[in-house]
Amino acid sequence: MARAEGKESAAAMENGNKFYMVKQRALPEVLLKVAEVNALLGSGRVKTIREAIDQVGISRSSYYKYKDDIFPIHEKIQGKTITFVMEMEDQPGLLSNVIKVVADCKANILSIHQSIPVNHIALITLSVLVLPITDDVTELFEKIGHARGIHNLKIVSAE
Repeated sequence: MARAEGKESAAAMENGNKFYMVKQRALPEVLLKVAEVNALLGSGRVKTIREAIDQVGISRSSYYKYKDDIFPIHEKIQGKTITFVMEMEDQPGLLSNVIKVVADCKANILSIHQSIPVNHIALITLSVLVLPITDDVTELFEKIGHARGIHNLKIVSAE
């Protein structure tokens, strides 16, 4: 999760507390496998770390090296405000559809800013509060990002 603050304390950076939001396709395979092991353990489908790492195909040392450093976005983002920007085609009802997706995922919209459309494209900035009852945030972004008429969905901050 990327921090939007321009000035981060040196102590936070030295302690490894700086977060980045990275698309799954950009992650090395070992990190994806560590996340998979964590998911197997969390779901109860396996009983031991050994069973999980054998099933996924990574070493015990790789798992222990990264086990606390990778997690799905929805696990660490509750109570945070996420601001994202998207380009949206100028079509009646399209913004309403996006708002409905946010509502259906049980997140709270804090602010919406829409620019005047240029060449039938408007820039939308949307800030959303992630609540304890909010569905998987990754799903929220995927639903919005794959909606017809939405282009270039980007997360700009999570605080």
